[in-house]
Amino acid sequence: MKRFLFFISYILLLACSNPADAQNLQLGADRLEILLPLIENRQVGLVINQTSVLSNGTSLIDTLISRGANIKTIFAPEHGFRGTSDAGEKIIDGKDSKTGIDVVSLYGRNYKPSPEQLRGLDVVVFDIQDVGARFYTYISTMHYVMEACAENGKMCFILDRPNPHDYVDGPVLDMKFKSFVGMHPIPILHGLTVGELANMINGEGWLANGAKCKLRVVPMMGWKHGQSYSLPVKPSPNLPNDQAIKLYASLCFFEATNISVGRGTEYPFQVIGGVSSQYGSFTFIPRSMEGARNPLLKGQKCHGEDLRKHEMTDGFTLKFLIDFYKKTDGDVFFSSPQFMDMLAGTDKLRRQLVKGKSEKEIKVGWEVGLQEYKTIRRKYLLYEE
Repeated sequence: MKRFLFFISYILLLACSNPADAQNLQLGADRLEILLPLIENRQVGLVINQTSVLSNGTSLIDTLISRGANIKTIFAPEHGFRGTSDAGEKIIDGKDSKTGIDVVSLYGRNYKPSPEQLRGLDVVVFDIQDVGARFYTYISTMHYVMEACAENGKMCFILDRPNPHDYVDGPVLDMKFKSFVGMHPIPILHGLTVGELANMINGEGWLANGAKCKLRVVPMMGWKHGQSYSLPVKPSPNLPNDQAIKLYASLCFFEATNISVGRGTEYPFQVIGGVSSQYGSFTFIPRSMEGARNPLLKGQKCHGEDLRKHEMTDGFTLKFLIDFYKKTDGDVFFSSPQFMDMLAGTDKLRRQLVKGKSEKEIKVGWEVGLQEYKTIRRKYLLYEE
């Protein structure tokens, strides 16, 4: 009897710990009964990539075409329509080999759809899986798409998806440091879905000249804030699994340093290391591969830490950054102080590291900004917390 009760308790624990994986979850893309009438008899542009799939695994574009939707243009974000390009790699325009539809890159030459690229379209549908971090550029692409729609009188639909790292933490961006890796006065972990963030961008007047986008979010069903969600498709080449996504916000700062985050290995954003043995006993060698053709420290033996089994107890930590900074000559740690400040959304964090501040001391300085942000955030929540 005790064994039976233990088994029942275990099943209930699994159901409660990961309810977003249950069959009752409906993504925005699944809710065709809402979307199809909205785009019927209209010329449609899709902002999509490899993550734009329904819960049953079929691609959104194939599903819409099979239902008679008139898809005229595909707009592709960073990493391209197929999601295989390196971070920062220029993406060129072209045609999708499968459908013959024009593909317009929104990364490289231009981040924002031009009036010419929107000409003839009636609506633009955005359906891309985000990971909840301010510097992950898909939300910047969403901003520019909304802005272009507002300026050209186009309707924009956001198909909502879970936030797989659903925390609120980190410094709120100082708009003096606005860039494509940080466009809004939000913390590094913003605790919103893309649909909620789109409503915030519109509602707070963050589009250029305070423009308002004709926006509609197609919400999910069966998800609430705090529920875990394992991505069925990796959102970019160097975030291959749940562990990488959990560590991404904490490790991304190393992209502005001379420390590797494992690009060019089988476990990117799950290891960290540099060329000196002082960084740790774990070793790896970055190699050229798809999604990391010229990784930092390519071909060099790196020493550091293996974080593949590291348990994140909260959403965000500075521990790794502080530890590696202390093991490095401060003059050579940052490969790009400017990029570090863009990622942080402030120059205070870099200066605090140089001064030897502890994580606790640094985080105290975030509290006022985080509380003000949380007040704004509550206005735009679509799902129960």
